[in-house]
Amino acid sequence: MSYQYILVDREGPYVTITMNRPERRNALSLGHLRELRDAFRSVGESDALGVILAGNGPVFSAGHDFSEMAGAGLKEMRELLWTCTDLMETMQRIPQVVIARVHGLATAAGCQLVATCDLAVASEEAAFATPGGKGGWFCHTPLVAVSRSIARKHALELALTGDTIDAHTALQWGLVNRVVPAELLESATLDLLQRATRGSAFSKGVGKLGFYTQVEMNQHDAYAYAVELMAAASQSEDAQEGMRSFLEKRPPAWRNR
Repeated sequence: MSYQYILVDREGPYVTITMNRPERRNALSLGHLRELRDAFRSVGESDALGVILAGNGPVFSAGHDFSEMAGAGLKEMRELLWTCTDLMETMQRIPQVVIARVHGLATAAGCQLVATCDLAVASEEAAFATPGGKGGWFCHTPLVAVSRSIARKHALELALTGDTIDAHTALQWGLVNRVVPAELLESATLDLLQRATRGSAFSKGVGKLGFYTQVEMNQHDAYAYAVELMAAASQSEDAQEGMRSFLEKRPPAWRNR
């Protein structure tokens, strides 16, 4: 499919989705959000193993596009925010590992994208903010994702102050997995993605779904859910192949089912 706001490229088992509105700092207009959602849905239905989310230009993403939102009515704002929410949930619902490759500033819904990805690698030049706290429109929806990635008081500091944090602070707070020099960003992102996609793709997809389902449950309910999921998953061909190959001391032959 041809897109206006994004680029989609596949190399081997991995797809790179690149936000391509550098003149608008990759601001997330309704059309941009719809294209991202469509691209992630398409990847989810493919045999790809992983997805890299990247951005062109000096900024990873400046968040929602205020030029489109200023003066918009309640109906239009609800449509925009629900489309954004559907994108975020799609990214976590697809079976593939999704990793953010953050080269520059990620603010508001751009920071939400990073927090939503399963993994994230940042350049030393990257920075992160939910700036609504120092303006007139609080970052309510970005905070849903951010508060599920970092500690509550760190999330509230970001949200209430609106301050920008650097990449190393984001690493300390748990918003990203790695911080590397700019020239190593692509290779470090690919290295982490390759390691995160080893093993059975079927098992990985079930595991990702299971993680996002149980992580918000209380401990008792989480164990009840995880026990049933793990017991059921033990009956899959790849689970049995993994056990047999270990006992027989041979490489596994995954069937991804």
